[in-house]
Amino acid sequence: MRTARRRRTGALAALVSAALLLTAACGSSDSDGDGSSAAGSSCKPAGKKVTLTFTSWVPGMQDTVDLWNKDNPDIQVDYKEVVGGNQGTYQAYSNQIKAGKTPDIGMIEFDNLPSFRLQDGLQNVGACEPVKEAEGKYVDWAISQVGFGEKDAVYGIPMDIGPMALYYRKDLFDQAGIAVPTTWDEYYAAAQKIKAQGATIGDFPTDQPAWFTSLAWQNGAKWFGVDDDTWTVSLDDDPTKQVADYWQKLIDEKLVDTIPGLGDPQWKALDSGKEWSIIGAAWTTKLLESSAPKTAGKWAVAPMPQWTAGDNAAGNWGGSTAVVFKSSKYPYEASKFATWAFSNLDALTLNNKNGGQYPATTEGQEDLPALTEGLSYYGDQKVWEVFAQASAGVDPSFQWGPTMTDTYAALADGIGKAVNGQGTLDEALTSAQDKTVETMKSQSLTVAD
Repeated sequence: MRTARRRRTGALAALVSAALLLTAACGSSDSDGDGSSAAGSSCKPAGKKVTLTFTSWVPGMQDTVDLWNKDNPDIQVDYKEVVGGNQGTYQAYSNQIKAGKTPDIGMIEFDNLPSFRLQDGLQNVGACEPVKEAEGKYVDWAISQVGFGEKDAVYGIPMDIGPMALYYRKDLFDQAGIAVPTTWDEYYAAAQKIKAQGATIGDFPTDQPAWFTSLAWQNGAKWFGVDDDTWTVSLDDDPTKQVADYWQKLIDEKLVDTIPGLGDPQWKALDSGKEWSIIGAAWTTKLLESSAPKTAGKWAVAPMPQWTAGDNAAGNWGGSTAVVFKSSKYPYEASKFATWAFSNLDALTLNNKNGGQYPATTEGQEDLPALTEGLSYYGDQKVWEVFAQASAGVDPSFQWGPTMTDTYAALADGIGKAVNGQGTLDEALTSAQDKTVETMKSQSLTVAD
């Protein structure tokens, strides 16, 4: 473990305060001359008809926007669907922040928000009345992650969350007489039996460091922390090493595939029966259905295997927030639309139907009609009940660091080497730890051994 102490230098130092203890959300603020947040201290209606701009990469989001526009003639939303954040939109946002020409509202995944906080590109909408009215609707651990440690601050509206579960080929498990694993020890035993059948239990995706992060999160990892301007960086803590050693064993014994995740190679492996399961998030539900169509009706969903039998611990992979960018002149209207789009039941129904989003609100998880129905692709199982259980088991204290893009890049590089026999997952963690501290140091953070 290493610590990092922040230099008090200029505006960046003001931003990278204890507020940067980003528990995974969006944020920042429209700064006044004293560095305070304009939206955080005052958020009033424009008093005139406005048109907002909004970008995201959620399939079918235009339908949600159309529903809003029909009922809100004085606050119209001009929507643009863009490519995924890491496919180019995040870089576009960064360029737009520098130019002061961002959309009013944008989609940013939880783990990428710290870097936009560092860029001073986002508004604190905590004082906006629509946010105050909606704040209590969100799952505790989701809303707690959008405050950056600041009193009464809200730096983004949770769009969806990604609690984890085990998707598995029920037909194949049943035919082979293999019990669905409830612990990681049972998962290893099942993997051995499935290998004997000429297949693998699943994949260790070489290009998805966020997936690995979610597994560490489930096991109680604490990668980042800050106390009185002193950062702790612990990518190689004991819980994470336990996860790494476990998967290293499966890789060494060839009990899992090591192919890129969420792409054609993995979908073909799942659809053909080469792989019998996938550890995925709530949003994987629709993705698997559309990507592995031949096996419709043969899948089921079970809780994530546990490190201790009987526990209900889950990681969270992905999930997003709707942020109000600093250059927006209409934080009240933007927050009014965003809170409606991601808490209103009619909007959530469309978001789930079209984009596979799993709601971040308690009401959405409990009362959304679509989430109480069985899904034919999963043998009419009510799969969303599994994710409601998983959501309750996500540790809210997991915190993101300020340079996660670089952390993920370093981790992905190390994982790639490990699966190719050029190192181990433990060494990947050590390398990612060192490179993360180095990057933080280059961002006006002083590293102390």
